Amino acid sequence: MSTLSAGLDALHVYRQLRVLREFEDQMHAAIARGNVPGFTHLYAGEEASAVGLCAHLRATDILCSTHRAHGHYLAKGGDLEALALEIHGKEGGCCGGKGGTMHVADWSCGMWGANSIIGASVPHALGAAFAFRYRGEDGVAVSFGGDGASNQGAGFEAMNLAKVLNLPVLFVLEDNGYAETTAAGWACAGRPVDRAAGFGIPGVEVDGTDVVDVWTKLGEGVRLARAGQGPSFFHVRVPLFHGHYEGDPETYRAPGEVKRLREEADCLKKFRARILGAGQADATALDRIDGECAARVAAALAKAQAAPFPAPATLTTDVYAKA
Repeated sequence: MSTLSAGLDALHVYRQLRVLREFEDQMHAAIARGNVPGFTHLYAGEEASAVGLCAHLRATDILCSTHRAHGHYLAKGGDLEALALEIHGKEGGCCGGKGGTMHVADWSCGMWGANSIIGASVPHALGAAFAFRYRGEDGVAVSFGGDGASNQGAGFEAMNLAKVLNLPVLFVLEDNGYAETTAAGWACAGRPVDRAAGFGIPGVEVDGTDVVDVWTKLGEGVRLARAGQGPSFFHVRVPLFHGHYEGDPETYRAPGEVKRLREEADCLKKFRARILGAGQADATALDRIDGECAARVAAALAKAQAAPFPAPATLTTDVYAKA
């Protein structure tokens, strides 16, 4: 556990993990105070999946997300303040305050959008990958989905076509053990990673509590896709520190389950220990990063709470694309 991979910028990765965690933890508190409208799904616990992968992506690469999109957006290079404003439904948000938490999108950083339809990100990413291949570009498309999305027929159709056309796409299954409130063991036959073999696609198991494992394995998938060697499938096992949605009573989870996960499966704690063990930084330096990230997030949320709502005149804009 004390070694770090060559080429991995440990402090940059640690800072990204901390920003994502701070954002979700402070959002959790803001929601409890009644400061955030709508239905919110937090990403806390799953940060290593987004950060480890997006370290290999360019702004021009395409990421298609789920309803649990905050971490994906920030890891892809999205603007912290624009995200806070969007979630609060305020002017200046990345979608003008009119998309909200489940429709976060920002084409400037390759974030094609969150999607509340289970599994919808998979064919969307396939289309982006086809466009890259059609235009002769070396871009890579990524589809994030949960264990619930793994049973959607569109996902199998997308994997089949991705292999037939040898498209540059990564299918990333973030498995937190539950499809909403249903345990994956009740709804998913066999191992999800084995399904990729039916299409001749490499399937890789990934420890989503270890950002180095994510960075290494998914980085290889990005390299292969960019080199014209086709799609890959990754089964990333991650914990979820909050309920499926904010306000979820979590009666489907065993007593003490979340406490155990926070103690034993926290990607941030594990990576901090790894940095210290490798001598990459001391505790004081990491504490300083923690404080800086907390302050950045607090400032962004304060700005979002004070910002104005979009003007009524903007209601009918952003409905149709303009040439």
